[in-house]
Amino acid sequence: MKHLDKLYKMHDISWFTPVELFKPWYAYAIAASILRTANLSVPLKIYEIGGGSGTCAKCVLDYMMLNAPPKVYNNMKYISVEISSSLAEKQLETVGEVQSHLSKFTVEHRDATDVAGWGSKDPQPCWVLMLEVLDNLPHDLVYSPDQVSPWMEVWIEKVNGSSQVCEVYKPLQDPLVSCCSEIVGMNEENPSLREKLSFAANGLISKVFPKPRRAWLPTGCLKLLDTLHQALPSMSLIASDFSYLPDVSIPGDRAPLVSSKKDGKTLDHPNYLDAQGDADIFFPTDFLLLEQIDHHCSGFSKDQMNRGAFKPVKSRRTIILDSAAFMEEFGLPLKTRTKDGYNPLLDDFRNTKFYLSVPTHNKK
Repeated sequence: MKHLDKLYKMHDISWFTPVELFKPWYAYAIAASILRTANLSVPLKIYEIGGGSGTCAKCVLDYMMLNAPPKVYNNMKYISVEISSSLAEKQLETVGEVQSHLSKFTVEHRDATDVAGWGSKDPQPCWVLMLEVLDNLPHDLVYSPDQVSPWMEVWIEKVNGSSQVCEVYKPLQDPLVSCCSEIVGMNEENPSLREKLSFAANGLISKVFPKPRRAWLPTGCLKLLDTLHQALPSMSLIASDFSYLPDVSIPGDRAPLVSSKKDGKTLDHPNYLDAQGDADIFFPTDFLLLEQIDHHCSGFSKDQMNRGAFKPVKSRRTIILDSAAFMEEFGLPLKTRTKDGYNPLLDDFRNTKFYLSVPTHNKK
């Protein structure tokens, strides 16, 4: 912990991603999982969304060079989709530390959620990596004044032209917000008898004890996965992120941690409206909801559940793993074990998980 504290002060950043802290072993585990399950009869193609400083890319390419059959390494492509021009340059610099990697690596400086940037649909198998991407994607806040009133969008407006802002509530109208709320099941159209009775009871309670509700919807995640499924229908996905965040004081389901750093100290904001300007915003990832969004974007919806006696077949196989379980399965945890048995790769970042999603042979 002292060593980590020294690193943070030296670099003056709020936090390091696990792939940076545990290099090369964290990325080696990801590379091993790809190598174990990839179809090696076709050239290996890996996309990384938001590749940071290029550490994951370099370490994955290192691992393939050292462990994969030469044909796999020589014919593979690793494409980083990076929205930041400065990070795109940094990635080329990091990967370029090994000369032979540069012919396999490219950076595309663009927004991964823009479907036009992907060009025509690519039906070939590929891998998509998203490490600590979901926690930074845009979310939409919805609000209800009590337990039974319909959900409303939260808009931000300036107060009388000043720099102060306040919340304004409007009926749901944004297509992404409406779609996301349907996937979450916030507005069930065909409730069961039990749900109807519960709704009636809540209706009575809400009149006496109204309890406002707030929820943060991962609309940015929905938009990104929808784009990826359109552009790369045969992709296999590996995503890792925070499943919960400690000490969140902002109200609402899936509420973010909003913090600023000043003089090497981190200050958490109790209200997201206070965080104007330079602030870090981290959202926790609800991995079961992520799975629902993934299935929805791949063409499987709740509507299909009611169409016939036979259970509809999903077009994705998915699994959610604690990071420690993923590392024990695919990594080399002995490499990060300390003399007294403590293993930061397994024992730290307990609040992170991995999501793996691969296509089945069941087409729409």
